[in-house]
Amino acid sequence: MESKTEEQHVEREDGPAKGRYRVAIGQDEAEMTYSRAGKGRIIIDHTFVPAALRGQKVGERLVRQAVEDARSEGIAIIPLCPFAKAQMERHPEWQDVLSR
Repeated sequence: MESKTEEQHVEREDGPAKGRYRVAIGQDEAEMTYSRAGKGRIIIDHTFVPAALRGQKVGERLVRQAVEDARSEGIAIIPLCPFAKAQMERHPEWQDVLSR
C-alpha cells in the first residue's frame, strides 16, 4: 500500500540568506531549513518531522529535493543537520552535490 505522502509535493521557500523545504500533510508539517554559505553552497542545518509523519520517508524526501535542486543549480550541500548528514551517507548517488 502506498503512503499518502507519496502524493504530497515538497515546497521550497527561498530567501536571499536562508530558506526551507516543507511538506504539509493535513494539519502536520515537516520542514528542513538551510542557510546560504557564500556563492555556490548551502548548509542544511535543521530537519523536523512531526511524530504523525515519521516512518513515511518524509524527511528523506526533503533531503532528496534539496539534492535535486542543488544539481540543477550547480551548488553544493554542507549537511550540518545530523539527519541530513545520515541521509547523504546512505545515498551514495547523492555524493556529487556534497561539499568537500
